[in-house]
Amino acid sequence: MNQAQGFLSGNGDIKQCLVVVFLRGGADGLNMVAPLEDDAYHRARPRIALSKQEAVSLDGFFGLHPMMSDLHPAYKEGELLIVHGAGSEDSTRSHFEAQDLMEHGGLVAGGWLGRFLRFRPDPADSALSAVAVGKSLPECLRGAPAASVLESLDDFALGDGTKSLERELRKLYAAEAEPLGGAARDTLAALQRIEELRGTPYSPEQGANYPDSDFGARFVQVARLIKARVGLEAVSIDLGGWDSHFVQGTLMDPLMLDLSGSLAAFWKDLGPERENTTVIVMTEFGRRVGENSAFGTDHGRGSVMFVMGGSGGVSGGQVMGPWIGLTDENLVGPGDLPVTNNYRNVLAPILQRHGAGDDLSKIFPDFKLDPLPIYS
Repeated sequence: MNQAQGFLSGNGDIKQCLVVVFLRGGADGLNMVAPLEDDAYHRARPRIALSKQEAVSLDGFFGLHPMMSDLHPAYKEGELLIVHGAGSEDSTRSHFEAQDLMEHGGLVAGGWLGRFLRFRPDPADSALSAVAVGKSLPECLRGAPAASVLESLDDFALGDGTKSLERELRKLYAAEAEPLGGAARDTLAALQRIEELRGTPYSPEQGANYPDSDFGARFVQVARLIKARVGLEAVSIDLGGWDSHFVQGTLMDPLMLDLSGSLAAFWKDLGPERENTTVIVMTEFGRRVGENSAFGTDHGRGSVMFVMGGSGGVSGGQVMGPWIGLTDENLVGPGDLPVTNNYRNVLAPILQRHGAGDDLSKIFPDFKLDPLPIYS
């Protein structure tokens, strides 16, 4: 397996994998991780605020929504870090513009994750080095040396009854010079490795129990690829539907349950591979501090980011601020939680940890980084 892994990645025995989860629609960070001891929070949301009794206590000030309680063990074990007041400098409150800016890493061509894979000292260029689990390639992976889009391992194939075609393709590209020959041989090797995985029944380990959902099923595929050591270095997964203008609880509760259950099962299933894996959860913006007349919240600014990493790495078990409070003088625009932690400053130390090197100017051009101390 190690020989196949080295051939697939071109980078030897790759272990580290970065998993990026994008919550599309503007997830309400004040609902997911509530400032329970901030009286202004309860005044602004008299009908939808999370009460101290129902919340899962985190640090005596913040509480986790009960629908996300599956993530509490990782928090207690120091493997889950929460960054509050996270977001971008975009103030349009447009889903499309905010997502575009955040996935591109600024007003620049290509995506930040694609540039990381391209410009780091050892660029990743194999067929399975970067995978978008879904129906299309997200903007964050634009410009990557190579990226595959799949919903399941069954998507990564030439089709039924193509063994003879594969044999002919192997002969055709066996002596082909770089870079075309190398890319073709990597792809064919990836096809062969995926075929082996498809032929082996998969059972989650460590007692992991994934939700019966599309999102949960996608994490099963990622766990299989990571544990099979096929050279996977970056993964992008979306979970949409967070635009909670109306009856917020009805909309967000099942999404939070799916997010929490899928992440917790994935983290448990990885076992020892947790030490080599980082999960980032982000969204384009948060929601207004005050509730609206429809028991929901409108487009806002600051939200939360979640970072999961193996013990001894991420400084988990805390909600990183600063928290400036929700009284009117501390809000921005029409009543929004300000962005006190730019998303790039969360991503920067993670990318360095995953081999980007000290100079991130090509990944985040025209932005002065001030990386958060998210590693102990």
